[in-house]
Amino acid sequence: MDKLLIVGSGASGVHFALSVLQKGYHVIMADVGHRKPATIDRSAAFDELKTGLDDPVRYFLGDEYEAVVSPQARQEYYGFPPNKSYLFKQPATFHFEGQGFQPLFSFAQGGLAEAWTGGVYPFNDAELGDFPFDYSEIDPYYSEIARRIGITGARDDLARFFPVHDNLLEPLELDRHSAQLLAAYEMKRRYLVGKLRCYIGRSRVATLSVDRDGRTACAYCGRCLWGCPLHSLYTPSLTLEELRRHPNFTYLPDTYVSYFTYDAHRRILSAVAETPGEGRSREITADRFILAAGTLSSSAIYLRSIFQGTGEIAILRGLMDNRQVLVPFLNLKMAGQTYEPRSYQYHQLAVGIEQNDPRKYVHGQITTLKAALAHPIIQNMPFDLRASTAVFRKVRAGLGVVNVNFRDVRRESNYVTLKTDGASDHPRLAICYSPPAEERILIKQVLKTVKRALWSLGCVVPPGTIHVRPMGASAHYAGTVPMSTGAGLHTASRDCGSHYFDNLYFVDGTTIPSLPAKNLTFTLMANAIRVADRAF
Repeated sequence: MDKLLIVGSGASGVHFALSVLQKGYHVIMADVGHRKPATIDRSAAFDELKTGLDDPVRYFLGDEYEAVVSPQARQEYYGFPPNKSYLFKQPATFHFEGQGFQPLFSFAQGGLAEAWTGGVYPFNDAELGDFPFDYSEIDPYYSEIARRIGITGARDDLARFFPVHDNLLEPLELDRHSAQLLAAYEMKRRYLVGKLRCYIGRSRVATLSVDRDGRTACAYCGRCLWGCPLHSLYTPSLTLEELRRHPNFTYLPDTYVSYFTYDAHRRILSAVAETPGEGRSREITADRFILAAGTLSSSAIYLRSIFQGTGEIAILRGLMDNRQVLVPFLNLKMAGQTYEPRSYQYHQLAVGIEQNDPRKYVHGQITTLKAALAHPIIQNMPFDLRASTAVFRKVRAGLGVVNVNFRDVRRESNYVTLKTDGASDHPRLAICYSPPAEERILIKQVLKTVKRALWSLGCVVPPGTIHVRPMGASAHYAGTVPMSTGAGLHTASRDCGSHYFDNLYFVDGTTIPSLPAKNLTFTLMANAIRVADRAF
């Protein structure tokens, strides 16, 4: 059978690899593959780590206090903990610039999903309207991914937006604050649904509620943000470990693929790669090549391949990303209660806001504050430090945030291309993005609904706290080489085969033709194994 070369070890790449290995292919995976640090004391809960570590300040804040969020206007509310810094290390020869876009790149084993919050929501038929297939085609692949990674959820009011696939596990235990919000929703459901068209229910998360396949059910230790010590929360590096035990799988870490070589018929012959820091390049041959490096990195390899072979600087139009708006709130009924550090830290509730056009559905995730860093909140209170700390302790159990996500569509004005000054063998990836003209009005309308919904649940949104995140912050990038029923130059087939290169496939967000408001990762994994099943 053909020898396959996969570039990247992220969520879609590892599941594509697993599927083609099961079909008998020989697979090579090229990956820079920065490794995560060893897990510290797997049995300790969050509050025990704070008292049990020799140097808790170093662990939680970093050697250079890099986890401290400075009190600056329009600053992000939270960052990544120090032990996740490895995710964002970049090869010295990788360069980019962004205009209106602040991208996140990862060259780590498992990719950016090593730092995800586990939200997994299938797209429905309306959201798949621009895709060359409907829900019935991808449904079995959603179910297979659910079987592999473990997904918890419920058949509740949100099932009108989230199709219920097979292999859905029982939901996790709710923390007290989330339980109170859900109970308040049931009390106010007639108003919320009838007047605001706002539905609340259980979030779908890739976290085990039961022991499964050598992984342990969530122990509610409160360490989600710093990395689940029990592997209850799924990350792609778990599947990578499984792949590396397969006899037909070859993993090439410390391998940065720059571009492909190809013949006069645009059939790729090899991947040109280098070991970061060494400067020497080598070629890796295969029969078919699969880009799974993430939309921006895969686009960069594709563009550099065209540039190296023809001298042309191509432009890939249609870049998409989800705008995210953070809406902090205080649940007055929870003020004065004790907070629960020993609980699941990420979102346990989700919110769906119905629109007249179902493709314009607005999606939100509700996270109640538990063990997250306190100082970004305290330092933004309108009091001195002592008073702010005292107030925070009183209201901590009632704090939360709604992360509101908006859909995006392909527009010609948003694109990726290369820039070169002629003096470097490594042209820069240039990213240009501008939001749609109507975005400000839409955000204003949706936030009015969100604030009214929160008020009906007994929550207030403190003035001046809503934060519109910059484009690029969601890391839900898509659309630069879209799936198409036609054969346009920089497009892909319904099975994600390139129309430019004869033997190239994409299994990441590159080929997604429109971007719903829901988190993208689940669909990327399902589509990857759909491609493996149909095209290989």
